[in-house]
This record gives sequence, structure tokens and C-alpha cells, in this order.
Amino acid sequence: MNGIDNIRLDEFLRSALEEDVGTGDITTEATIPETALIEGLYVAKDDGIICGTEVCRRVFELCGGDVTLEFYKNDGDAVKKGDIIGKVAGNARAVLTGERLGLNIMQHLSGIATKTKYYVDAVAGTGARIADTRKATPGMRALEKYAVRVGGGSNHRMNLSDGVLIKDNHIVAAGGIGKAVAAAKKCAPHTMKIEVEVEDLAETKEALDAGADIIMLDNMAIPDMAAAVKLIGGRAVVEASGNMGDKTADELKKVAETGVDLISIGALTHSVKAFDISLKFTLKTK
Repeated sequence: MNGIDNIRLDEFLRSALEEDVGTGDITTEATIPETALIEGLYVAKDDGIICGTEVCRRVFELCGGDVTLEFYKNDGDAVKKGDIIGKVAGNARAVLTGERLGLNIMQHLSGIATKTKYYVDAVAGTGARIADTRKATPGMRALEKYAVRVGGGSNHRMNLSDGVLIKDNHIVAAGGIGKAVAAAKKCAPHTMKIEVEVEDLAETKEALDAGADIIMLDNMAIPDMAAAVKLIGGRAVVEASGNMGDKTADELKKVAETGVDLISIGALTHSVKAFDISLKFTLKTK
């Protein structure tokens, strides 16, 4: 998949399968004949954006056994309630052992893609982009950020080594915004941008004067955001942050209309609701 390291993906999926299956699927092995065949349909239970089909496919490949998986929807496709997303068929033991992990991941990633698309649509036409944060599920960050892209959003830092982001605690420990930015400029490569989190107009001016490349307006009221954007005047990229996931679509559009370039939303990954997909099986005969 685009932007996903296949080796690390397999490591994650093998670990997840080991966690879920343990030493063996006792129920399936005890009740299902080795030669039994089943077929199941993935059905959307709501309207949304599908994501994670290839991850689901890889789960079954790692489980082994004679299983075929056919998807009628690709990652990024919109679905309506009742749409058939895909079909899995093959050895019943292999299918039943891998179906829960594959379904869980696909529901989670589809939930992220669906929520991202909701926010992207909310700010359409304003010029602002929706971005994620580092508030991701341990071990699933690459997949979750992939789902944000599938939903039309942008990725913030992948990890702490991706860029300099000076937040309130850094500012306190460094002795102020100016000192923190100056120290970062001495340490960071010349190709790396420096972002500073600010809470009011005074800090915005201080970050701008210090030479910040990106200024994050944290938990500012709409009028203050608009004033900060005017003050910055295009001399730095402007990001709005702070409980943006709690806002309605109309409220988020008002944030975008202040002229900010980015709106970062931690809720895209840290508390998103899974997209509801059902998987119902029927017994097949050879």
C-alpha cells in the first residue's frame, strides 16, 4: 500500500494474530471439519469511506490455508448502507481464524477515512487542509495516517524525528519562545522546518519575530485566530489546533475561514468511531 512499509506491516499483523489466536483457535478446530468450506460477504452498515481492504487481504494470506478474497470497493470509495464491499471464501478454519482481525482493522481504518472526509468536506472551498496528529494508536500509526490520506486529509509528523514542533512545555523548559527557536535553528538541519505552538497574539508575534516557519494557534477564539493570521501575513504557515474534533462542520468552516492553512485534529485517530461492517457466512459444498 502507498506509504506503508510491507515488512513492518507483516510484523504488526503477525503480532496481532499471535495476540488474537494464541496457541490456536480452539473453538474452530474443535467444531469445524478440516475440509469445510464457507463464503462470507462484507456489507456496509452505514454510509462512509472504505479503507483497509488490502490489509484485510494480507491478514488472510498470513493465516495460510486456501482462502480467496475479492473486494468490489477499493480504498477511498464511498459506500452506502447495504452495499456489498467484498467476499471472502475458502477453507472454513482459515477464514474463521483470520476474519475478526481483518474486519477489526478495516472497520477502524474506514472509520478514520470516513471522519476525515467529513471534515475535509466541511472546509471545502476555504483553502484550509485537514491534518492528523501524533495522537495515534501504538503500532498502528502508519496505517491510521494512511487512512487519513484515503479520506482526503494530510499527515502531520509521523514521529518525533520528522520535524521540530516547539510546544508549551518546550517553551517553559527552554526559557521562552525566542530561546527555543534559536536553539532549534542551531541544532536542526537547514532542510527542516520549525513549528511553534502559541496561545495568544503576543506569543504569535514572538514566534514570528524568532523566525518560525509554522505557527500553531492553539485553542484560540475565532476573532483571535483571524487577527493572528493577519499579523502573520503569509510569512509563516498557520495551523489551527485544540479540540477541533469537538466542533461541528459549521464551526470548523468558521475556523477555516479565518485564513489558516491547516487544521489539525487529534480525534481523527485517537477516538474515532469504527465504521460498521458486517460479515455473514454461508456454508459451501464442493
